Amino acid sequence: MFTVDKLSRTPIYEQLIRQFEYCILSGDIPPNGLLPSVRSLSQELQINPNTLQRAYNEIERRGLCYSVAGSGRYLTADAMQRIQASAAYETQAFRRQAAELMAHGVPQQMLINIITEVYQNDGKAAMQ
Repeated sequence: MFTVDKLSRTPIYEQLIRQFEYCILSGDIPPNGLLPSVRSLSQELQINPNTLQRAYNEIERRGLCYSVAGSGRYLTADAMQRIQASAAYETQAFRRQAAELMAHGVPQQMLINIITEVYQNDGKAAMQ
């Protein structure tokens, strides 16, 4: 379910956060579903448990999961809606930024080329 690219410029914890969000949006992790334990997933991926803990802390901070002492972490019932709301907010911010770039004379084709490049590189171009 999860993979990491240890050679990527994107930090491993960020790779994991994106993969958790993808799993939530695709329905691979159901609402109130139990997330893999830090110990088991860190062993499976051969990464430091602290790295995975950092990713879990961030998705919990975003309201996508919650902890139950002695039981583990569970996906919140509204995790999918939270991710979709965040995407809608980011889309509006992108619209404002595109309008500002247009006002500064950046040609439409340049923006299209940048977007195409980002999509072709699976978002990696934006992180460099």
